[in-house]
Amino acid sequence: MMQEFRRAKRRKAPDVILVTDAMTARVIGRVGNLSETGMLLIASEPFVEDALYQLSFTLPDAPDAPVEIGAHLLWLDDATLAGASWAGFRFIATTPSLAHRLQGWVNAPGSHYA
Repeated sequence: MMQEFRRAKRRKAPDVILVTDAMTARVIGRVGNLSETGMLLIASEPFVEDALYQLSFTLPDAPDAPVEIGAHLLWLDDATLAGASWAGFRFIATTPSLAHRLQGWVNAPGSHYA
């Protein structure tokens, strides 16, 4: 049995949640899983390792309230899909209210944990 070492519980994205680079307004991928402290992005665009990004995405339960957050790219790995990669981000400079909102989404009834 594998043991989980992450500090924050993660939720798999049940639907497609597109992620936009707020600086370029380009869709850069979709959420694979999400926690209050970071995300796995299934990326469709190239990234610079160890760089900072300003990301924007909308959670299914709040389509009128996009999440805009700074994120640090921690790692990249090739995905099984041609032309895609997995990117691990840690959120930076988040507010307590946004962390609470993300935590609420992760812990919502019917969540499937990653």
